[in-house]
Amino acid sequence: MPTPDQLLAAFAARHHGIFTRRAAQEYGLSERQIMCRLRDSTWIRVHEFAYRFAAAPITWEGNVLAACWAGGIRAVASHRSAAWLWNLPGGMRHPVEITCPRWRRARHDGIVVHETKRFDSVDRTTMDSIPATSPERTLLDLGAVCRSSVVELALENGLRRELFTFASLEQTVRRLGKRGRNGVGVLRKLLDERGSKHVPTDSETETRVLQMLRRNGLPRPVTQHRILDGSRFVARVDFAYPEWKIAMEYESYQEHTGKLALDRDNPRRNALVALGWRPIGITPQDIRTGGLRVSNEILRLTRNP
Repeated sequence: MPTPDQLLAAFAARHHGIFTRRAAQEYGLSERQIMCRLRDSTWIRVHEFAYRFAAAPITWEGNVLAACWAGGIRAVASHRSAAWLWNLPGGMRHPVEITCPRWRRARHDGIVVHETKRFDSVDRTTMDSIPATSPERTLLDLGAVCRSSVVELALENGLRRELFTFASLEQTVRRLGKRGRNGVGVLRKLLDERGSKHVPTDSETETRVLQMLRRNGLPRPVTQHRILDGSRFVARVDFAYPEWKIAMEYESYQEHTGKLALDRDNPRRNALVALGWRPIGITPQDIRTGGLRVSNEILRLTRNP
């Protein structure tokens, strides 16, 4: 029959090496035994009521879980910590961020605590054994701590990966927006700009290009535009202004250099030019430097249709 220490070790193994004093007691360890293990450093106190075995590796996931347990039974990883768990843009490992109804513990370095008066069950889930905000609530909370452009990247990423839907985000904004919650305004504006029929971008790079064009005062282009010669398919371009026959392609250094790339890209470009389209290449350097070269070229072409 397993000993209390063995049972507790199995529990910790399922929770990133972390356990609580209550778990130790439930597995049969007395208060005297608990204090003994803390004194001889068999156990290490991570946060109030949260411990790990000294032999267990220190992990970010374990630190986040310990912070949640220190915040009480309703505390969850949130904001940039939750975004990291969901692998969304804007996610950060440090500092650890949690949300709880009321923080009654001592302050701890490395933990940012967000208090909330009401926390609906639909906003809470579990990710990798860690209590966390739902993807929808995470995106909304990012609006309180990140730039709008970062929230936009996370929005498109989550829609693309089906972490949430446009409808579920609208419902979250309606439910929480009436309380004046931080972050609601940012998300509401992004949703209003898109509309319910919005199709997410194909990649983060595509989102960054759209942001670049918008910052330079240009209208939103059509994305993934199919170009036909009568009924014959000619090409699908990343971005297009069909009314001006401007076709834009993102040209990464990996995909658009070398003999094979030239053999593939040149005939395609020639076919577009033959149909009256004006191709423009967009490079990583354009995105890094603000895209003025591309924007000026687009403006020049719109003046000379």
